[in-house]
Formats: sequence, structure tokens, C-alpha cells
Amino acid sequence: MTAEQAAAAVGISVATLRRWVREGVVPEYEGAWTPAALGKARLIRRLRDRGYTLAQIRHATAEGRLAFGRILELFDVGAATYTRKQAVRGTGVDAATVERVAAGLGIAAGEPLDEVAMQVLGYVAAAIEAGLPQEAMQQLTRVYAQAISQIADAEVRLVHLYVHEPLMRSGGSAEEMADAMLTVAEGLLPISTPLLEQLHRRMLMHFIDQDVVGHMEAELSTTEDGVGRMRVAIAFADLAGYTQLTETRGDLHALAVVDQFLANVVATLPDDARVIKTIGDEVMVVGPDPAALAVWAARLGTLVSEPGPRAAVHYGYAQYREGDYFGREVNLAARVQAESGAGEVLVTRPVVEASGTLVRFEPLPEVRLRGFSEPTELFRVVARA
Repeated sequence: MTAEQAAAAVGISVATLRRWVREGVVPEYEGAWTPAALGKARLIRRLRDRGYTLAQIRHATAEGRLAFGRILELFDVGAATYTRKQAVRGTGVDAATVERVAAGLGIAAGEPLDEVAMQVLGYVAAAIEAGLPQEAMQQLTRVYAQAISQIADAEVRLVHLYVHEPLMRSGGSAEEMADAMLTVAEGLLPISTPLLEQLHRRMLMHFIDQDVVGHMEAELSTTEDGVGRMRVAIAFADLAGYTQLTETRGDLHALAVVDQFLANVVATLPDDARVIKTIGDEVMVVGPDPAALAVWAARLGTLVSEPGPRAAVHYGYAQYREGDYFGREVNLAARVQAESGAGEVLVTRPVVEASGTLVRFEPLPEVRLRGFSEPTELFRVVARA
């Protein structure tokens, strides 16, 4: 790779790249722009964009703070770059799809695309050619990117916390730390791809099974406006008094309580329900059966004593998009959950009507929920019938 190609791949001028080499902040460069040297140069550019001086970067390198960056040599994305117009011509996808895929890969508007982005766009084009609608493929690509982003973030942070920081505290040299980090990465990378593939296949089997069963009970929308809309039971649950718990018992104790709460959520979920997202101690769950979610929420309250969980369940049509659910009914479920108290499960009229005699409910006075003009009927789950 020439200096010109390396500079283009990093996004800086050739003069700047050569100055960094002279200043000694790219020790990986030994007369050739290898993946290790190129990765370090990319890292330096990000640090410079954040305002760090070359002296600070040199000092951090000596202390081993940038040792994790050594792993970048395992990722060779190539030196070639492409414009959006070249991507459109080369893959056949439209400009809007190119932009959405680029954003999903973390490439800012105006930045050139690399070989990885072009390969991803090629897969997108192949899926569209196979018959998957463009809108569906755009959403699926963003879901892939978000999920893999979360996985990669966890991998990096866990290795940093459990490997890099202990090495820094041990007082080893920067080179020893870099070698140790590289050894860990070289052991992890070969198993991560087959592990993800097997997990993906297993989860596909699970959700295909759920979808087939769900079609036996789902109501098919008869209008174009109904595309992407699904009738689902929506549950929100969290820990009442969690903020107070952090104040009185500390963050570590509160975190342990949340970990146990979330573990109980996953362990007790109905087979056809799944966690959509968690935010702190709050969890959003969706499933096809409102009665099953009401029973699950009530059971959840028996598994945690400090502080008690609170929950709400609603049943209605929500818009499915990129692995999440949106719309009025989701907002209503969240507002109902805010009305519940510790150890309490509140539900709406549609849940009661769809549950039949499977669950016993106690009617409560109507309430006006924030953001809703009409009063809402609420019921408390008493017990399984």
C-alpha cells in the first residue's frame, strides 16, 4: 500500500500521515503500511478529531493505554474507497438504500465507503433480487447492524475490563500488554463467527415455529395501511423504588438486584413472548397471548421482594419496524405501567376481553393517562382463575 492509498483510507493528507510517522506516534510503521500501521493511523485520526495532541497520544502509547489498538491489525478493510455514486452503479441499489446502509455501518454522511460497505451493499442487492422488498431489506440490514454493534461493544468492553485494565495495573510494558491483547483477540475471533452462526440458526428455528403457530391465530390486515402492523400483547415491567434503592444500598447492590430481575424475566417468559428491549431496570415484552403475559407478570412479582416489580399489559395493534414496536398502543401500555404500584399488575379492557376465564381481574376506577384524551379502563390482576 502506498502512502497516498494509506492517507486516503485514513481520511487525512499524505503530509499529515508522514508527520505522524516522523513524530513517532505510529511505531507500527516499519517502512510499509501494514494493517497494523493503518489501524493505528485510523485510531490516531479519531483521537486527533477529539482534540488530543500528538504528545498526549505518544504518552498514552508508552503507558499502554492504546494497547488494545494493536488488535486493529487483525482487520484489513483494504485501502480502496468509493463514493455513493460509485456504490449505486456498482451494486444496483438506489441512493437512499446506500445512505441507510452506510449510516447503519457508522459511516457519516460525506465519508467515503470502504470495501466492507461495498460487500454489505452487494448482499443487500442480492436479497432484493431474490424477492425481499427493498423496505424490508433496509430494515433488516439496520437490525443486523444494531445487533452486531451491541455484540461488538460488549466484546470490546468486557475484554477491556477483564483483560486490559488488569494488565495495566500489573505494571507490564506497553509492548507486553499489546502482545497479550493480541493473543486474546486471536483466540476469540475464530470462534465468534461460528458461535454467532449457530445461535442465529437456533433462533431462526425458534421464531419460524412461533410465526407458523401465530398465523393460526393472527388477524390478517386487509388494507395496504396495515402492512407492518401486528396485533400483540405489550407488557412493561420495572422495579418500584429502584432509584431509592441505589441511594440507600449503593449502585453495586442495585445492579445485582436488576441482574436478578432481568434473569427472572427471561427465565419465566411464555414460550411465544420475547424481550424487545431493556432500559435500566425497565423491560418491554411482546407476545401474541395477553392472558399468558398477564399471568407471567403476576408470577414475576412473586420472585423479587426488594424492591417489588410493577407491570402493565395492553393488547392492540402496533407498528413493527426494525425489531421494535411503535405506535399509540405501545405508548398506552407504558402509561398504564406508570400507574401501577409495587407488586401490582395492571391491564386494560382489551386484555380482560381476550383472556376469558383464564385470569381473574379486579376493576379499578377509570384514569386519564398523560397524552390520551379519553379515560382508560384499568383492571388489576388478582389471580389465575
